[in-house]
Amino acid sequence: MSAVALLDENPSPSNHQIREELSGNLCRCTGYQSIVAGVARAVELMQSDQSDQSGQEGQA
Repeated sequence: MSAVALLDENPSPSNHQIREELSGNLCRCTGYQSIVAGVARAVELMQSDQSDQSGQEGQA
């Protein structure tokens, strides 16, 4: 839920901002790199989806 809230407020966060937002919720023993990478990938997909939708709207 923290990731969703972060992306609602900031649709293009840096890795540092992602880590800051998630730091209170996750175990730090692994540095949670996979989770940060997952949120960063979600950002990429969301931005790609928005670009695709913008391009389709221009064609309609």
